[in-house]
Amino acid sequence: MKSDLPSATVERLPRYLRCIERLPESQLTISSRELARLSNLTAAGVRRDISYLGTFGIRGVGYQVTELNDQIRHALGLTADRPVAVVGIGNLGSALANYTGFGNRGFRIVGLYDAAPTKIGTCLGGVEVRDISRLPDDARTTHISVGIIATPAGAAQQVATMLVEAGVRSILNFAPTLLRVPDDIHLRQVDLATELQILGYYMT
Repeated sequence: MKSDLPSATVERLPRYLRCIERLPESQLTISSRELARLSNLTAAGVRRDISYLGTFGIRGVGYQVTELNDQIRHALGLTADRPVAVVGIGNLGSALANYTGFGNRGFRIVGLYDAAPTKIGTCLGGVEVRDISRLPDDARTTHISVGIIATPAGAAQQVATMLVEAGVRSILNFAPTLLRVPDDIHLRQVDLATELQILGYYMT
């Protein structure tokens, strides 16, 4: 099913999930119109996206909240336990390490890595920061599936190459630089400076 989902639909599914999880426990159903209003999208678009999951609402009733929640989580792969490593324990990396919201999304931080001796051996979120040289072996033994890069730009490519060579297939990059990875690696780029610059365009 996942290979059949349009990329735009995949990017909207987390938005639907966030809206659903904020509903009161007493609410058992939700209409496409209400979900569209909560997610700031159109009802037709919501119905189209959800139809890819094989779920169809009942006219006049809507979607069963529990069923829709389960199907979106399944489509996004959130029902599995996915070990995560954070590389670069500066301000951003430390914040990610201490964030408690990954667990209920199916992601578990199992490794924190840095090259600075002053950070190695410290503990964040119950996980010890280890020397970056330990990453390749750790990635294989703990089966790390996602690598989060929060290093300075100059170190990001080397870290990405290290992750790929260690068998990590998915990378989330916060470093302000474009990375080169093989075509079969899933790479997502989060560039906060670029996003602010785009906002700046609309503010002028």
